[in-house]
Amino acid sequence: MANIQENLHYSKDHEWVAVDGEVATIGITDYAQHALGDVVYVELPAVGDTLESHEAFGSVESVKAVSEIFTPVAGEVVEVNEGLNDTPEAVNSDPYGAAWMIKIKMKNQGEADAMLNAAEYEEYLSANA
Repeated sequence: MANIQENLHYSKDHEWVAVDGEVATIGITDYAQHALGDVVYVELPAVGDTLESHEAFGSVESVKAVSEIFTPVAGEVVEVNEGLNDTPEAVNSDPYGAAWMIKIKMKNQGEADAMLNAAEYEEYLSANA
């Protein structure tokens, strides 16, 4: 079974969100990185970009495929994980830590609260995997 962290919010597109005040840190889940296989490149937006909920903000390229990444919450990009330019494989080894992708100053924190919790995401994976 995929590694699912208790303290995060999850989307059905397999992104996770960690909320700290009005800032949301976003990455892809362990399930998503496992499905992708070995990640070789990550494309991310620029700081200052404004994103709407469910808008594609970048892509992850693996040896199998290229997949878009969607933001579950709307807001302004305040930080981008530049480290993934040099070590995209961190997405495979540490999807919830070193491989966070972007930080967004949220327009509406309720969007994060409306996402799946760990138990709901695990249930979603069981029903749809």
